[in-house]
Amino acid sequence: MKFGLFYEHQLPKPYDSEQWDPDEEHKLLKNALDQIELADQLGFDYVFEVEHHFLEEYSHSSAPEIFLAAASQRTKNIRLGHGIVVMPPRYNHPARVAERIATLDLVSDGRVEFGTGESASEMEMGGFGVRREEKKGMWEEATRECVKMMSETPYSGVEGAYVGMPSRNVIPKPLQKPHPPLWVASSRRETTMVAARLGMGSLGFAFETPEELEERVDQYYQLVREECYPMGKALNPALAVLSVLSCFENDEEAIDKGLEGAQFFAYSLGYYYNPFTGGNHQPGGMNIYKRFMDTPPEQRWGPLGEGFRGFGGFQGASVTEEPKDEVTRALWRAAQRGGCIGTPEFIKDTLRKYEASHLDLMIFVAQCGARKHEDVMESIHRAGTKVIPEFKERHEKHQRWREQQLEGVEYPVNSSI
Repeated sequence: MKFGLFYEHQLPKPYDSEQWDPDEEHKLLKNALDQIELADQLGFDYVFEVEHHFLEEYSHSSAPEIFLAAASQRTKNIRLGHGIVVMPPRYNHPARVAERIATLDLVSDGRVEFGTGESASEMEMGGFGVRREEKKGMWEEATRECVKMMSETPYSGVEGAYVGMPSRNVIPKPLQKPHPPLWVASSRRETTMVAARLGMGSLGFAFETPEELEERVDQYYQLVREECYPMGKALNPALAVLSVLSCFENDEEAIDKGLEGAQFFAYSLGYYYNPFTGGNHQPGGMNIYKRFMDTPPEQRWGPLGEGFRGFGGFQGASVTEEPKDEVTRALWRAAQRGGCIGTPEFIKDTLRKYEASHLDLMIFVAQCGARKHEDVMESIHRAGTKVIPEFKERHEKHQRWREQQLEGVEYPVNSSI
C-alpha cells in the first residue's frame, strides 16, 4: 500500500466577516507547498490536487497545473497527481490539457499522474455553460482525444460530438511513455467498474470502508483481466481511497485538532453540490463557515439530499445511521471521526484492514477547514515517521499480489503503484 495527500485548498472565511484577510490565499498556497515538501522528505508517494472553480471557501484550487509545477520544484520523489482535471471542453480544451500535462511531466522528471473527471456542481457547470446531461459524454470524448494528442505524432484530428480539431502535432510530449498513468474520479461503485473496463485507476472519493473495498477489488481486477478496452495506450490498474488524517499522540488531541476540519470538508462540499444551497449561492457575499459553525455539531455533515430543511442536516434523517445514497453517505463518513483521526497506533489498526483488502493507495486529507498550518505539519510528520514505514516494508508483498491479478493481461501497464 502506498500513501498520498489530497488538496482542495480550503479557506473558510473568518466567522465574523464576509471577506478573507488580504494575504490569506497567499499563505494558503505557500503553506501547502511546505506541507508537500515535508511529505516528500518523509516518503509519501503521491499528492493529488483538485480542480474546482468558483467554490469559495470549499476549494481555492482553480489552477492545479500551476500549483503542481511549483510543487515539482520543491520535491524530488513524490508523484504529482491531478485529482482531477475537469475534462468537458468548455472547461478545458483537450489540446490545452495535453500541453499542460506534458509540460508538467517534463519539468517534474516524469512524476505526473493524470486524473480526470466530469465536474458536478451547478456553480461550476453554470459558470462554464456545461449541461449536466452531456458532461459524461464530454468527459469520455475529451479524455480519449487528449491521450491521443499526448501519444501520437502527429495527432490525427477529430470531428466528434464535443471536440472538433484538425490534425496537428500537439507539443511537447510527456516524458512518461506512452503517457502518464490515467485515473478517473469515482464517487460511486459503478464508476469504479467503469474505470476497470477503461484500464484506469479509480480515485475513490466515497470514503469506502475496508469491507466495501474488498468486494470492489475482486470485481475491479476481474474486469481489468476480462473486459478491458483501454481509454489510453497503457493500463493503470489501481484503487485509491480517501480518508481524513489527524495524527497526534492521543485521541483527544487528534479529535480536537482534526474533527472540525473534517466536518467542514463534508459540509462545504454538500453545500455546493446541493441544488437548494449551491445553486442559490451568492458569489462573494456569503460566509459558509459561519453557517457551518452555527449548525449543531451532530448535523455538520452536509446540507445535501431529499428532505432538505435549512443548512445542515436532513428532515427526519438519523445522524447516527449512514445514508443509503452513495454520495450522501460519503459526506456523512467524511464528517465522522473515522479511522485516520487518532494516535499512530489507532490509524495503523485501520490501515491494516485496508491493506488486507488489497488497497493500492490511501490518500489523506490533512489540510481542511480551519486547521492550523502547524497542526497539519505535525500530523503529516507523525504519520510519515510513525505510521507509513510499517506499510512500506510490506509493499513488495502487495506488488506480488498485483502481478498475480494482472496475469494474462495483454496491454502494457505504466502504473506507478
